[in-house]
Amino acid sequence: MKTAVYPGSFDPVTLGHIDIIERAAAMFDEVTVCVLENKAKSPLFSVDERVKMLQKVCEHIPNVRVDSFCGLMVDYAKQIGAHVSIRGLRAVTDFEYELQLAQTNRMLSHGDLDTVFLTTSAKYSYLNSSGVKEIAAFGGEISQCVTPWVEEQIWNKIRENKKSQK
Repeated sequence: MKTAVYPGSFDPVTLGHIDIIERAAAMFDEVTVCVLENKAKSPLFSVDERVKMLQKVCEHIPNVRVDSFCGLMVDYAKQIGAHVSIRGLRAVTDFEYELQLAQTNRMLSHGDLDTVFLTTSAKYSYLNSSGVKEIAAFGGEISQCVTPWVEEQIWNKIRENKKSQK
């Protein structure tokens, strides 16, 4: 069985992420989308909320499961028996960072983890979670960036955060 892991923060999950997930699911027997806790970022959604969001938007893909992990992604990949990491590339500017990450993960896994790069579909090349959060924070239109259900979760979270700041 060919198992791949697609790690990320997914804060929030965008249509670009879903595109990569669907395409990876067509290539591998099983894809685990893994929400990695990143201490360097201040997320809008908790890890549990992001897992639930991903489960909802991936429920139509039978060979995708969603999980979370805190620590090194290579340790998680080994734990689930994945030998491939999926990474999405939006633009050339992503490549240098992603290449270094792929090489580091291969070294840390002693050659047991390869990375497959999937270029984002052109219609999603502008998308990233940080941009979606920023647009939403200013009340902008995000319906072309996320599913309607995720959009609703974003607006609810923004309202919730505004209430707690009062």
